[in-house]
Amino acid sequence: MPMQAHEIEELLRETFPDAEIQVAGQDGVHMSAMVIDESFRGKNRVQQQRAVYAALKGKMDGANGDLHALALTTKVPE
Repeated sequence: MPMQAHEIEELLRETFPDAEIQVAGQDGVHMSAMVIDESFRGKNRVQQQRAVYAALKGKMDGANGDLHALALTTKVPE
């Protein structure tokens, strides 16, 4: 079942409660997200993105995942 932007944001908010989070996309399958959070400080981009994928709790896992593609941008607050 496709995921809506607000569902993705809710999952991310559980792990990153103080983050600036923007989720976009209309089809519920191919979405984009930007997560800006202090917890990313000192982590490289791969580590940041792994943290975000972990927050999605398996929703992107394999062919049976609810979310097929997520264009992801992660940043540390300025």
